Amino acid sequence: MNLQNDLLLRAARGEQVERVPVWMMRQAGRILAEYRAVREQAGSFIKLATTPELAAEVTIQPVDLLGVDAAIIFSDILVVPEAMGLPYEMIEQRGPVFPTTVRTSADLDKLRVSDPEEHLGYVLDAIKIVKRDLNGRVPLIGFAGAPFTIFCYMTEGKGSKTFSVAKKLLYTDPAFSHALLQKITDSTIAYLKAQVTAGANLVQIFDSWAGILSPEQYRTYSLPYIKQICDALSEAADVSVPVTVFAKGAFFARQEIGRLNCSVVGLDWNMDPAESRQLVPDITLQGNLDPCVLYSSFDGIRAEVKKMIDTFGKQRYIANLGHGVYPDTNPDNVRCFIEAVKEFGAV
Repeated sequence: MNLQNDLLLRAARGEQVERVPVWMMRQAGRILAEYRAVREQAGSFIKLATTPELAAEVTIQPVDLLGVDAAIIFSDILVVPEAMGLPYEMIEQRGPVFPTTVRTSADLDKLRVSDPEEHLGYVLDAIKIVKRDLNGRVPLIGFAGAPFTIFCYMTEGKGSKTFSVAKKLLYTDPAFSHALLQKITDSTIAYLKAQVTAGANLVQIFDSWAGILSPEQYRTYSLPYIKQICDALSEAADVSVPVTVFAKGAFFARQEIGRLNCSVVGLDWNMDPAESRQLVPDITLQGNLDPCVLYSSFDGIRAEVKKMIDTFGKQRYIANLGHGVYPDTNPDNVRCFIEAVKEFGAV
């Protein structure tokens, strides 16, 4: 199916665009009253994410209500550990919690490499519904967590500022750490390939906890596994779509990420656009407005967006925030951001 708006895909591939494309991480979520209504109907976050019709509905909401240039499938990075045999719970005000953790080889032996059709079919079904209902209006982004970020949750059992349990394992049991990371990687490759087969036009790998590692550890415990995923997706002729790698906090790895088999490097707000362009000259960049800018006045938002686009340039660039939009952000401020990108990003 030909897309009516393929700006995102052209920008990702480094082709000429007549305007900078824009979307936002966590754009389908609590900022929208319409999302909250569907979430209430579902009864819980996990029920919403695992009910294809409802997940599809909230995936499309930002396209209709905010005017973004892409939809991103409504799901969670933690569906992968669950598919591997480690279920999680989503606790209000606390976030994800794993009742059981993986810290030994015996724990690891209980996990499987997940089969996406069997264990994640609800995500693939949601993708198919979204594709049908979008009817070619904008591209659909699929995603997964980077293996190290998933490793953090599976070993720690919950969110953490330091992930000291996860990092301790890197020092005390590197063989176990690599074995778990490989199992996660194998599951993730199969999952992302299945998302593309189901209809995803682009996929993003979220390394949310990249910034807790030293550069040396990142090169040992994260980059090689992301490389495997990028290589597997680029080498499979039937699932060749642009891949974005977003490693929050890994400012030290931008150049190395830019050398991976990916099309786009995502940047957080601590990564200087001009410096990033020097480090990664031949690849599309995505980002990187501080989500807190959206608490500003309309004039303040517009000024920051103009400055951002002036620095990044209008080609090989996808406008986004430097992390997910915060849930208490006013939707009108979000619309101001999107409209400002469309205005200042016109070629």
